[in-house]
Amino acid sequence: MLDFSPARKFMLSALLVLGVLLAIPSLLPKTYLDQLPDFLPKETINLGLDLAGGSHILLEADGSQLAVARLEALEDSVRKAMRRAEPRISIENMSRSEGRLSFIVPDSSQIDLAREQLLPIIANNATGSRDWNIQVVDGNRFLLSPASEGDEAALDQAMDTAKDVIDRRINAVGTLEPTIIRQGDNRIVVQVPGIEDPEALKELIGKTAKLEFKLVDDQADPEETAAGKARVGSQILPYPEGGGSIAVRRLGGISGDKLLKADPSVDENNQPAVTIQFDSEGGKRFASMTQQYTGKLFAIILDGQVISAPRINEPILGGVSQISGSFTSDEANQLAISLRSGALPVDLKVVEERSVGPDLGRDSIERGALAAVIGTTAVLVLMFVTYGRFGLYANAALLINIAMILAIMALAHATLTLPGIAGFVLTIGAAVDANVLINERIREESRRGRRIVQAIENGYKEASRAIFDANITNVIAAVLLFLFGSGPIRGFAVVLMIGIVTSVFTAVVITRMWVSGWLKRKRPQELVI
Repeated sequence: MLDFSPARKFMLSALLVLGVLLAIPSLLPKTYLDQLPDFLPKETINLGLDLAGGSHILLEADGSQLAVARLEALEDSVRKAMRRAEPRISIENMSRSEGRLSFIVPDSSQIDLAREQLLPIIANNATGSRDWNIQVVDGNRFLLSPASEGDEAALDQAMDTAKDVIDRRINAVGTLEPTIIRQGDNRIVVQVPGIEDPEALKELIGKTAKLEFKLVDDQADPEETAAGKARVGSQILPYPEGGGSIAVRRLGGISGDKLLKADPSVDENNQPAVTIQFDSEGGKRFASMTQQYTGKLFAIILDGQVISAPRINEPILGGVSQISGSFTSDEANQLAISLRSGALPVDLKVVEERSVGPDLGRDSIERGALAAVIGTTAVLVLMFVTYGRFGLYANAALLINIAMILAIMALAHATLTLPGIAGFVLTIGAAVDANVLINERIREESRRGRRIVQAIENGYKEASRAIFDANITNVIAAVLLFLFGSGPIRGFAVVLMIGIVTSVFTAVVITRMWVSGWLKRKRPQELVI
């Protein structure tokens, strides 16, 4: 157990040196870090909101808006299904009221066929339940009402999608390590270290970025449109900043979920714009739409407002188009980011907002560092006084353990929070526990009259079992804290998990290698521990 081949010694020593080198950037001030040559590692630990300062925003979803969107999507699906049925099913008096969709099938012989067409639409294949309930009243009127399971599943899916969209948007502007977690059924917490002014962040996150292309209703009466009265099958949408309103066809068109790319650009007048490209399916639909309605006006709609309504002069093939308007360069860039990251499936409003300054974090870091220094010094002195040479090995392992924790956190781009500092200090205090067990076991074996090599070998062998068992249970606890805990608890769990692994490695493997080398070099005749 004390035999270490030269190759193994070289590998372990190289690993220790690498750990120390990777830990150094996290200990250097930023001014010195920027001056390091490019070939040296520069990964550092990210500081959390409570240490670096930043913005805390609590967002809440509008459930009523989601219900309306679900009804619109249901109506579109029902109309398409009835048109595609063989034979085609005629429907009348389609209406949406009181959160339900209703329509009449005038031909009573098609009632059963209509029901068959509706079954795939109302089913939720993921959960095996129904999103909508079907009723047939008065012989030929269908009523589709939302099922409770469908509402819950739709909201849960929308919130998961919204969380992913927010994550992509924040990371697209280069912000590192945001904390984005769901809270309850319809809320999302966003914490972004390093950003003290949340206004730009709120604008980027809160923009739904729902892009649509719809045909303009060229038969609408301008006076009725100005009065906000839409014909059947149309809707009135506003231009931004009091630019009036326009009537567009409510159904049909193309949604922005088929976008492949969105990049800031300039239009033919050298003004900021956004160039978009659809995927293959969206490109085909866009080409078909522009071919079918050449000479017609179509509206480019973003978040319920008409950006522009150009005329389709010729078919637009290739799936590439351009969105232009009264954009600034920054607005065009933010719009491109929002479109690339996808549309929010539900509107989110800010219900809580806090800006955290770095002063509290600086004070926490200083106090945490002071606690770490005092704790480390006390442990180093106690181990040396108690165990002599073996205490020195334990102390060296402790210092390397600290460096390896920093190195792993930097490589993993982990975020250090205030609870993480507590976990760090706790790890330092507990890191020498393994060496205490080993050294006490070696003392016990020596008192039994075993020779030096046998006492040391048995001490490491027997103590290692208890060390591994104890630390495995600690790792399990840390994993559960990480999986089920919130942001601060997860920060504590991350440092604790890393610290447990590195402390066992340095305390058991590294000190054993050092003790083995000392035995071979000095061949002591007496064991003092």
